[in-house]
Amino acid sequence: MKKYIALLLVAVSSVIFASTEVPSDFEDSIEAVAPAFHNMPKDNERIGLNYVNQPPMVPHSIRGYQVTKNTNQCLNCHGIENYRVTGAPRISPTHFTDRDGNVSADTAPRRYFCLQCHVPQADVDPIIENEFEPTKSFGGK
Repeated sequence: MKKYIALLLVAVSSVIFASTEVPSDFEDSIEAVAPAFHNMPKDNERIGLNYVNQPPMVPHSIRGYQVTKNTNQCLNCHGIENYRVTGAPRISPTHFTDRDGNVSADTAPRRYFCLQCHVPQADVDPIIENEFEPTKSFGGK
């Protein structure tokens, strides 16, 4: 019975997808445009903050960087062992404190995946208009 249902699902889905036509104007549509944020400027100076406790933004390309449970290439430059040699900003001491307030010699698991908070920036037009105003002390009006 399971085999029959699986075959039926495959047959139905192949009919649905075979009859789906790609519109002729797809190549000109917004979905077909390569995102501009892949064209990052190289090694900008530090980017200013817009609000209190904002994680610093990444001023360089991270294309090809690997951040997995086994590897974090950000730490090759920003880690305690290497930041003096590389000249990169050192990872913050807050990144060594776990959720219970215990300080460790290793990066806390909740702070290990850098790109959850630290994002690369590029000078591109916004996809959606943004009316955010930075805090006055952070460069606002």
